[in-house]
Amino acid sequence: MTSSNIIIVPGWRDSGPGHWQSLWAERMQGAVRVVQDDWVTPKRDAWVQAIEKLVLDSAEPVVIAAHSLGCIASVHLSDAAASRIRGALFVAPADPERRAALADFAPVPYAKLPYRSIVVASSNDPYCPVRLAGAYARSWGSEFVRMQNAGHINVESGHGDWPLGLALLQSLTDEPATLLADRTQFEPLSTS
Repeated sequence: MTSSNIIIVPGWRDSGPGHWQSLWAERMQGAVRVVQDDWVTPKRDAWVQAIEKLVLDSAEPVVIAAHSLGCIASVHLSDAAASRIRGALFVAPADPERRAALADFAPVPYAKLPYRSIVVASSNDPYCPVRLAGAYARSWGSEFVRMQNAGHINVESGHGDWPLGLALLQSLTDEPATLLADRTQFEPLSTS
């Protein structure tokens, strides 16, 4: 599997500069990042269709790297799209039932997914209680990685480059050692 078979699915309000998803999209040659028409007022049908188009247009099965609302949108995919997914990394899934702006994505599907998946959640995520993320993982048949005090696993909580996430994503691919081409060619990230 090459990085062209990796689809990066940002969450509500997109993943800005310095976010691990943005960094991965810049560094993985050929990785595809989902672009939504409306990042602020998300509509489930439009978001799901944007993801499905990329999945179904891929010549080979894909691996999804989703964050927040992108996780929930990804589990709403049709059976045809889901059958083209070989694995998914769901990071800090959202709770659309507790946030009015995301209500169009409720109810969240609670059915086993037909592909291998990993849910990563934090004990203190302000947007989704870790117990709910654990319930998602159980119902989806996902492996569950619980992080201590990692916030929403984004730039604000100190997760820019996020090597653990990259290692988890690599575990879902055929060629994990080559996911990021020679990393020495990239400028080091500023820690300030």
